[in-house]
Amino acid sequence: MFSPSVLPESARRLAAWCAVALVVSGVGAVGIWLTITFKTAVTPVLLAILGTALLGPFYRRLLAMRLNRSLAAGLTCVAVVAVVGGAGYIVVSALVDSGDQIVSSLKQAGKDLGKHFGAAGTSLDDVVGNAKTLLGKFGATAASGVLTGISVVGELIATAVLALLLMFFFLRDSDKVADSLRSLAPSETGETLEAMARRAFGAVEGFMRGTTVIALIDAVCITVGLLFLEVPGAVGLGALVFVGAYIPYLGAFLSGTVAVLVALADRGWVTGLWALGVVLAVQVLEGHVLQPMIQSRTVQMHPAVVILAITAGASVAGILGILLAVPLTAAAFGVFSELRTRYGPAS
Repeated sequence: MFSPSVLPESARRLAAWCAVALVVSGVGAVGIWLTITFKTAVTPVLLAILGTALLGPFYRRLLAMRLNRSLAAGLTCVAVVAVVGGAGYIVVSALVDSGDQIVSSLKQAGKDLGKHFGAAGTSLDDVVGNAKTLLGKFGATAASGVLTGISVVGELIATAVLALLLMFFFLRDSDKVADSLRSLAPSETGETLEAMARRAFGAVEGFMRGTTVIALIDAVCITVGLLFLEVPGAVGLGALVFVGAYIPYLGAFLSGTVAVLVALADRGWVTGLWALGVVLAVQVLEGHVLQPMIQSRTVQMHPAVVILAITAGASVAGILGILLAVPLTAAAFGVFSELRTRYGPAS
């Protein structure tokens, strides 16, 4: 009969880690498959969790004012609708009002780069020049399928309403979550499960609050700089920066590049270089001051991990996956951190 002792200690350790990796990979694959299969139900839950994490402090402040839990949760949901609706209106209005100007500036930037860099710049000019044509064709296709468009809009509205209702219940019944987790888990693991859940939610909460504050500061600083440089569409570009900040690293790079190209096309090389300086200064401020100061209490992730998470999220769920990838990764890091604290080797 084969005995495990025949294998050396290093081989047994490697086999054990391989088994753990296979189990974790299998569980992860099943989880992703279930998420994709039931995305209609999963998406509102995830959005509600993000909303709860972002507005939890506001809800707790209302409770401190001795308001009823249901009333406080309802007022928080009303605040969500007002803030998200108002911010969405401002962002969309700014982008719509200056959208044609930004596209025209990008096209001019492509022509300027084509004169100096040959084929590479010409390709950029072609891409920007064809953007409106592609959007027009897409719009015509969407218009020809009115029923499909209505279905998509209806699904988005239903998802938003369901997420809002779930957020109300998550906020109102947040005091019962710990008891529910303990009742679901065996008695000896209830405390660990609760601690893991708290660490994961704390990571998501810190990420959402920190990212929102950083996005607002980045957008205001870049908008002020572009207005000072008299760059056209400065408010729309600032709105683009604010939205892009929710996609770490990649969003800031893309929105900053658009701002520099618009300044380059409309105001010349000198203003373009100044705009580049403004964008780089804001990024340095974010990376060396805002990130450590605002998100110092959350799970810190290496940029490579963030980029890989964004790529994986895009491949799984498109734009929604890009937005949810980083907070979910932060939650996973929080869980692993709690497990390492509890079961890791003593230092």
